[in-house]
Amino acid sequence: MTLNVTPSGATCGATLTGIDLSQDLSDDTIAEIRSHWLEHKVVAFPEQFLKPEDLERVACYFGEIGADPFFGHIDGYPNICAIQRNADETTSIFAETFHTDWSFMPVPPAATTLYGITIPPQGGDTLFADQVAAYREMPEDLKARVEGLTAIHSAALGYAPDGAYGDNDQESGRSMKIKPSEKARDTCPHPFVRTHRETGKKALFSSAAYIQSFEGMALEDAQALLMELYQYQTQERFLYRHHWQPNMFVMWDNRSLLHAATGGYDGYDRLLHRITIADTQW
Repeated sequence: MTLNVTPSGATCGATLTGIDLSQDLSDDTIAEIRSHWLEHKVVAFPEQFLKPEDLERVACYFGEIGADPFFGHIDGYPNICAIQRNADETTSIFAETFHTDWSFMPVPPAATTLYGITIPPQGGDTLFADQVAAYREMPEDLKARVEGLTAIHSAALGYAPDGAYGDNDQESGRSMKIKPSEKARDTCPHPFVRTHRETGKKALFSSAAYIQSFEGMALEDAQALLMELYQYQTQERFLYRHHWQPNMFVMWDNRSLLHAATGGYDGYDRLLHRITIADTQW
């Protein structure tokens, strides 16, 4: 088995072929995949025919399975969530704002995996924004303003009962199982500039989706800075647009990237299965 790597041509992203994830992988192969994942930040494996048990096994090669605090799960598999939208659904596209998954947790997840099951013939791309490149190329004056900042993260805007995916959204016919909760109002502080514990590289961590404010800064000033940063972090030069295929497995590094969903597939069903991979420490 020879692992072939095709970089996307953007600052992040690669396609890995020559491997069958439905089979047990050796320690050497797992280490090789991990090195490519850390380098390219998001890796895609096309033409993988995986059962739910395979998804769990592959996820466990790269860490313990993590929590998804506001998602329901598919029947019989408490570790797997369905990222789903039905053809006749009129709700907003889920997760259209750039974010890194569950950044409001004390130790946010290292990785997210998605497996494409029902993929529309058009639309539904996922955008990834390289935050290592964003930090590296940040203008010195802006970099000076964010060094040492501590951001206050919270899931309230999305998952509180009055949030975007709260009680009203649940009554609007969304097919995806989302579980709003008062727990979403909890907050957690994290440095806005973080050093990746495996690569040693600095990256900008999270965005307007989960950051409420910055410690020691007036709310109005914090929100203005947050919007300025969001515009900078998601510039085209930092983006990789991922096109999905049925039976494609994708894994990305939440410590190095932001991501956002896109629409454009009205009238088509879309279904992917997701497993979150926990990190061991900040």
